[in-house]
Amino acid sequence: MEVINTSGRRKTAVARLYLKPGKGALTVNKLDVNTYFTTAVLQYKINQPFMLTETAGQYDMNVNVDGGGITGQAEAVRLAISKALIEINPEWKPILKQHGLTTRDPRMVERKKFGQKKARKKSQFSKR
Repeated sequence: MEVINTSGRRKTAVARLYLKPGKGALTVNKLDVNTYFTTAVLQYKINQPFMLTETAGQYDMNVNVDGGGITGQAEAVRLAISKALIEINPEWKPILKQHGLTTRDPRMVERKKFGQKKARKKSQFSKR
C-alpha cells in the first residue's frame, strides 16, 4: 500500500492528509500532534477515527492544515483521517458514519450585510 492522500474541510480550515503504514507517528504542520493540538478534547477528536477502527499506532500521518481556528482545524483533520481509513478498508465506513465522522459539516459564518453592524445585528429602531 502506498501513501493515501485525502483532504478534509470545516468552516474555513482545510486539511491535506498523507497516510501510510508505519509506527503511529502523527505530525501536523511539521509538529507533533500533541504540541499542535494542546487540549485533551482536540487530541481526542484527532484520535477518534483510529480508536473506532482499532488502528491506533498502525499508520504514520502527515497533515498540512491551513485557515480557520484550532477547533475547525482539528475537525478538518478528523474528516480527512476518516476518509483515508475508508479508502483503506471500506468495511469501516458504517462504524465511522454511525459516529458522524464521514459527513462534512456545511455550517459557515454568515456574511456581514451593508448598513448593519454584523450579519444580523441592526442599529436601534427609533419610532419618533
